[in-house]
Amino acid sequence: MARVVVDVMLKPEILDPQGQAVQRALPRLGFQGISDVRQGKRFELEVDGPVDDAALARIHEMAETFLANTVIEDFVVKVEELQEAAGGEK
Repeated sequence: MARVVVDVMLKPEILDPQGQAVQRALPRLGFQGISDVRQGKRFELEVDGPVDDAALARIHEMAETFLANTVIEDFVVKVEELQEAAGGEK
């Protein structure tokens, strides 16, 4: 079993009001030295079976048509292997 992560971010030229709000709040909370904040979305998909080229192609299609608005957002697809922890937890 593997986990596929799809990170979705606004394109650099698109205004990010949520990121700007966080950036403005950081100094008031005592966090200095942050010059920019961009907010995005992260989707973690647990895949049954192998993550082969066909599975990655379907996930890429899913990201392009459903998870991201490709007019204003970019996305990256990454594969992470799941590690079984002691006691059967993930």
